[in-house]
Amino acid sequence: MATKVLFMKVSIITACYNSAATIGTTVQSVTAQQYPHIEHLLIDGLSTDDTLAVAAAAGHQGPVYSEKDKGIYDAMNKGIARATGDIIAILNSDDFYAHPQVISEVVALFQQQQCDTVYGDLWYVHPLETSKVLRKWHSGAYHRAQFLNGWMPPHPTFFVHKRLYEQWGHFHLGLGSAADYELMLRFLYKHGASAAYLPNVLVHMRAGGASNQSIANRLAANKNDRKAWAINGLQPRFYTLFLKPLRKVTQFLVRH
Repeated sequence: MATKVLFMKVSIITACYNSAATIGTTVQSVTAQQYPHIEHLLIDGLSTDDTLAVAAAAGHQGPVYSEKDKGIYDAMNKGIARATGDIIAILNSDDFYAHPQVISEVVALFQQQQCDTVYGDLWYVHPLETSKVLRKWHSGAYHRAQFLNGWMPPHPTFFVHKRLYEQWGHFHLGLGSAADYELMLRFLYKHGASAAYLPNVLVHMRAGGASNQSIANRLAANKNDRKAWAINGLQPRFYTLFLKPLRKVTQFLVRH
């Protein structure tokens, strides 16, 4: 039976700062989408390089805001506040969509499942040779209790009805790279938002995240993960925050 795609506007928010080397690919992956109802917001932190010129040359069409901010999650919050779509997506300036049907597939699943959120799989790729896959993040079907076992979906694949942000708030600043984990924990685990899993690769992310670059950064990330539970009045299991980084080990078992 043919699937009818519900008319929904999708707002894609890209926070950027001195991202001239990568943002062209990000923009091109958005403009290549075959879903027609897309708004792509660039929230720029007053870049001093050619970020905005590269984005324009790559075909970006949509609102551009260039102003001082308090970091990437503050920029994302500004984008969420300004977005006019029914669905909000966050696509970082060094990430890109895996194929031109990503948004169409996501919207179709929102319609089929009548859910609050949709997420999928993500591949980490070489920062320069983006055709080279380094890690594969297979999310798997959602069960609320999985958060207790260190699970989380990859944030760049996490699509959310805007009304959830309006009801339950935006990103908490001051949690470092755990801000996205905290928001998903709050929406899915604390408030019980429904989630549908799209078992396809939706986003390619260039490898090299700050939270994994050193033992010190990993310890800081673990501390902020613990804060994410505490500020929501939630109690993880004694093993929850140890399992969270360990789950990444299987992502390196890449099969091409």
